[in-house]
Amino acid sequence: MKLHTAAVLLIFCLAILTVHVVKGSVASQSMHKSRCITLSTQQLNIRNLVGYEKQRHPIEAIMFITRKGIKICTSPNDKWVRDAMKKLDQKRTTRGK
Repeated sequence: MKLHTAAVLLIFCLAILTVHVVKGSVASQSMHKSRCITLSTQQLNIRNLVGYEKQRHPIEAIMFITRKGIKICTSPNDKWVRDAMKKLDQKRTTRGK
């Protein structure tokens, strides 16, 4: 009986250790940033934008970030996108002064 109890206790401890190691390895991995997969064709209002990020993979895109924190992917080839990026850059440099 004591051997049976010891075996069950050993299996239980190994199970807990296994779960702990698996959770630790998953939790220690870095979170991936948001990635653009499709592009919006709709022009956005510059007044609602607070920033942008450039992306090269898996597709080349500009990800605009709105005041509400929504991320919208657009084509870097569109003129309005380049103009919006310039305006956001100008806002950023004027605030830094």
